[in-house]
Amino acid sequence: MLWASQVYLARVEAPIHPITEEYILRALSLAEMNSSPFILQLNTPGGLDTSMRNIMKRMMNSSVPVVVYVAPSGGRAASAGFFIALSADFVAMAPGTSMGAAHPVAMGQKMDKVMSEKVAQDASALVRSLARMRGRDVKAAEEAVTKSRSYNEKEALDLHLADAVAEDLPRLLEVLDGRVVSKPDGREFKLKTAGAEVKTVEMTFREKFLTVIANPSLAYFLLMLGLLGLYFEFSHPGAVIPGVVGGISLILAFFAFQILPISIAGLLLILLGIGLFVAEAKVQGFGLLGMGGGVALFIGSLMLIKSPDPSMRPSLSVITSTVIGVTLIALFLIYLVARAIREKPMTGPEGMLGEEGEVFSDFVEGRGKVFVHGELWNAVSTEDLKRGDRVVVKGVKGMVLMVEKKA
Repeated sequence: MLWASQVYLARVEAPIHPITEEYILRALSLAEMNSSPFILQLNTPGGLDTSMRNIMKRMMNSSVPVVVYVAPSGGRAASAGFFIALSADFVAMAPGTSMGAAHPVAMGQKMDKVMSEKVAQDASALVRSLARMRGRDVKAAEEAVTKSRSYNEKEALDLHLADAVAEDLPRLLEVLDGRVVSKPDGREFKLKTAGAEVKTVEMTFREKFLTVIANPSLAYFLLMLGLLGLYFEFSHPGAVIPGVVGGISLILAFFAFQILPISIAGLLLILLGIGLFVAEAKVQGFGLLGMGGGVALFIGSLMLIKSPDPSMRPSLSVITSTVIGVTLIALFLIYLVARAIREKPMTGPEGMLGEEGEVFSDFVEGRGKVFVHGELWNAVSTEDLKRGDRVVVKGVKGMVLMVEKKA
């Protein structure tokens, strides 16, 4: 019997990846340290196989009862979340939730027919083992893998994939009170949870930050911001801030890409797009290279994250608006560079060519002083020039102007 004056609660509303794994295992460890039941409130589209198996292993070998509560209403325990739910000692669902759709998919790599079949068979064997061990409907559990079936809370309860339906957390504690749950090794616990204090384990700042960074839309935006920042720095050397922001954004994006299933072809197309922007600035391709860069960015963005689950990819609206924004900014920067190249220099010695001035002192042996741009310059001329004559700068040699009398 486990008298529970308190229960520990962790809430996950994100894909299963190393950061959510770290959070769940940390919360479970706290529950074990205090000999308290552990409740995992789960709402996930799925995630990575490695993280899923690590979570399952710790839950099944935990020294305290583990409850998975699929909530809130509208939530789901799909794919990897389904396996995690089946590995729990007790499964509850809120009204309007679902679980299943657990057919394995290739995350970031292409599988041939043979490899795909092997992965599917492995997942089927695992789910059969979990269902049989927990006394659940083996056929229904296996069809969630082989046929990607998904079950609402009533169907899951009728098929013994779930143990209870609870409207909220207080109701769940009432349902758990007096229940006997068992571990795979035969250990049994009779729960006394009525009136138990709920200790919610929050994510640390680090976990929250990294979970946000791992969001596909944000990771994609950081990649584009990083590339744009570096492009700005290369096209306008010395700006510093765009380069710093771009570098930090790229590092954060590459961290997220360690978690997300990335297509190398999509990433290369995005890099090609940035390369075409650079080429446009260098060779002045009348906008064609720049437009080509925008097209490459768009196609590469669509291909970048390979996942059949929309929640694991940036949305089309995010991709479209980001590509349009980056393309317009890049083309504007290209325009500024082109205009600067075309315009006559306004500063330095080269900016003096063609400027008019006035002789300040009579020229002696071809040398004298002139006023140009409000500044007094040493000048030379092949003509005899008198004070007050108007002259035109024809050349610059060091700090000496070569002038001629204005016609």
